[in-house]
Amino acid sequence: MPVQARTETSDVTAVAARAVGTCRVADHMVRVTLAHPSFADPVRFPYHGPDHLVRLLLPGATGALNLPRSSAGWWKEIQAMDEPDRPRVRNYTVRRIDRARAEIDVDFVLHTDSAGPASAWAAAARPGDGIGVLSDRAGYAPPAGATDLLLVADETAQPALAAIIESLPADARALAILEYRPGSAPGLPAHPGVERVHLHPADGAEPGEAALAHVEGRDLGPLDYAWISGESTLATSLRRHLVSGRGMDKDRVFFCGYWKRGVSH
Repeated sequence: MPVQARTETSDVTAVAARAVGTCRVADHMVRVTLAHPSFADPVRFPYHGPDHLVRLLLPGATGALNLPRSSAGWWKEIQAMDEPDRPRVRNYTVRRIDRARAEIDVDFVLHTDSAGPASAWAAAARPGDGIGVLSDRAGYAPPAGATDLLLVADETAQPALAAIIESLPADARALAILEYRPGSAPGLPAHPGVERVHLHPADGAEPGEAALAHVEGRDLGPLDYAWISGESTLATSLRRHLVSGRGMDKDRVFFCGYWKRGVSH
C-alpha cells in the first residue's frame, strides 16, 4: 500500500518478533500481540503517532524468516535475496504499544475469499510464530491549534482511526467516518467531541463509495484538518473532493492508500 507520511523515520532495523497471543476483536478481524525487547525502548522502537506505520516482513516461500540488516537500504537488500528466501512485505499500523511488556498489538482484517500473505499469517498465528517488524512513520499531523477535524477510514484503517480518536484532547471536535463490512472491524471508541458515523457498503458497491457519498452529501462546516486512509480510490477521491470541491488547503489534507482493490494484502 502506498504511504505518504510527514514524520521523520528513525535509523532502526527490522527485528524478529514473536507472536505471544491472539484475540478476535470482530468476526473478521484478529489482533495479534507481538513481542520483542526493542518494543520497550523508545529509541530502538520510537513512537511516531497514533497511525504509527510498521512494515511486517512475512516468511518467504521456504518458510524461513530472512530479515534485512540495514536501515536505509533494507528494500534493496530484500530485492537482492533469492526469490524463495525473500520475505513478503506488508504495511500495517500499530494499535497499541506496551513498553512495560515489550509488546505491540497489530489488527488484521481476515479475508476469507482471497487472503493475502498477511491475512493468512494472522489467521493461523500461534504463540511463538515469527514475523519481522520494521518501524517506519506516521502521517497524522494536524497543525497547531486545529480543533475541527474530519477523519475517514475503511476497515483496514480502523485501528489507526480508533487510536487517533483516543489521542484527541477533550476539547477537540471531529467527524469520524468508518466504512466497513459487517463483522470486519469493531466500532469506534467514544469521545465527547467526536461524531461517529458507521457505514456499511451496499451490495455490489465499490470500496469507499458509501464514505465518499456521505461526505459529499453533508455540510461539513469549517475544517482545520482532514485525515483519510483506506482503499486507494477512497483516499484519492475524497482528497480531490475536499481540495477541489470544498476549497481546503491541500497541505491540511493527509491521505493514504492502505490497499488497492484487486491486490492481496
